[in-house]
Amino acid sequence: MPPGITLAADTPTLSAANTGFMLICSALVMLMTPGLAFFYGGMVRVKSTLNMLMMSFISLGIVTILWVLYGFSLAFGTDSGSVIGWSSDYVGLSGIGLTELWDGYTIPVYVFAVFQLMFAIITPALISGALADRVKFTAWALFITLWATIVYFPVAHWVWGTGGWLFDMGVIDFAGGTAVHINAGAAALGVILVIGKRVGFKKDPMRPHSLPLVMLGAGLLWFGWFGFNAGSWLGNDDGVGAVMFVNTQVATAAAMLAWLAYEKIRHGSFTTLGAASGAVAGLVAITPSGGSCSPLGAIAIGVIAGLLCAMAVGLKYKFGYDDSLDVVGVHLVGGVVGSLLIGLFATGGVQSDAKGLFYGGGLEQLGKQAIGVFAVLGYSLVVSALLALVLDKTIGMRVSDDDEITGIDQTEHAETAYDFSGAGGGTGSRKAVPTPAVADSAAPTKKVDA
Repeated sequence: MPPGITLAADTPTLSAANTGFMLICSALVMLMTPGLAFFYGGMVRVKSTLNMLMMSFISLGIVTILWVLYGFSLAFGTDSGSVIGWSSDYVGLSGIGLTELWDGYTIPVYVFAVFQLMFAIITPALISGALADRVKFTAWALFITLWATIVYFPVAHWVWGTGGWLFDMGVIDFAGGTAVHINAGAAALGVILVIGKRVGFKKDPMRPHSLPLVMLGAGLLWFGWFGFNAGSWLGNDDGVGAVMFVNTQVATAAAMLAWLAYEKIRHGSFTTLGAASGAVAGLVAITPSGGSCSPLGAIAIGVIAGLLCAMAVGLKYKFGYDDSLDVVGVHLVGGVVGSLLIGLFATGGVQSDAKGLFYGGGLEQLGKQAIGVFAVLGYSLVVSALLALVLDKTIGMRVSDDDEITGIDQTEHAETAYDFSGAGGGTGSRKAVPTPAVADSAAPTKKVDA
């Protein structure tokens, strides 16, 4: 994301083509949040499906209002101390002219604001996958409100806002490796360390209830991610967005294949869950780096991310933290990998002239990337844990054990994802054939994990 970089020497004028392109990209990024909801919703047990969907959808409501009221101003307003922004014209989006252009670009401020809004929406939604089955919905809604205000808006300013300290340092984050994925992954880790494990963690089977839903969600994410990544150059005037589009596809494919190869070698099978997770790992890793590398570099980044994220998802069993849907293993690890690899694979010929180690740039860019990675990781981890602790000690973050066992869909939403009340029944003249008594007594029973 390059705010403040001029595309041409002349004063920019409004471009209908770039404006239309960015509105389409904004819609694609918006679609990623429902895609994420399906992805996460299929990975949980039946009794938590609706809650998982709602944890993503509520972000569409809450963050949108916060962004209009003050979020855009905090993230992209006039810099104050290199840590936060503020512009009164952006409060309520009330002081923006209809055709007023985002500084140095050919798109209106309104278009830039709505594009960035979609990033702000999906970032807290990413956190929700780590908290499946056990968080009160009201507590989650309040957490989103506080987290977006205290964590996301300032970090977005650090990374992308003109005058932000990481932006001025030269840390490269094309579309959100630090501000989105490391930020969300570190937050997820901070919260789960506070709220603890699910009932039955490492004892009861907690398999995905609908792998087709997972694959549908992954497909929507992959599709929407082209807007997420290619749109982050804010225009189509110099071909950088086109390179990012290609690298997004290439790295995602490479990561998926690498994850599947690891699965086959380690576990003996190619799984649909592995294919979906590998694709998302590749998307995460190329998000910060795709504007700096070549397509061959994107293959390398995808393979490395696919392998390391596949290995990382098992760490929760080793270290005992309950990251329900592997947000830490995929988004935190993938974001760190993609951000750091800029320091190795940046060619100096795409987004900027910054070169990585493999292209003669030495270790300078790698050092900058490491500062960005660990600054965002540390800040988000600590503040998110503190927010969770405060909420847990006041209104309580978790549902009761009984409610968790019953199912959070029923206890928090008074609904179930699937209604089987009419399954197997029917009307008409056909008579029901009674099942022989021996079938009930002789057939083995099988416990179904809900």
